[in-house]
Amino acid sequence: MQNFYQPDLGANPNDPFARDANGKLVRRGYWLDMMDQAIVLILTQGIGAHLTNDQKRRHLADIKREHLIDAICQIEILPPDN
Repeated sequence: MQNFYQPDLGANPNDPFARDANGKLVRRGYWLDMMDQAIVLILTQGIGAHLTNDQKRRHLADIKREHLIDAICQIEILPPDN
């Protein structure tokens, strides 16, 4: 399975990021029914803000919203290697 975010389903069994054993998004309708602006807010300021940029990119690709990647994923500036 790709490196999708894996929520703690014991704490929140209805987590919208939950996936089945095959890696398929369980609550796909939750995401597909949402407008782009709502997805941007959720992944930048809401329940998805703590996800890494790679996890956000994979999630957006999975729900066919790749066009939102630039609006959601901040550029990570890494210090130079010494």
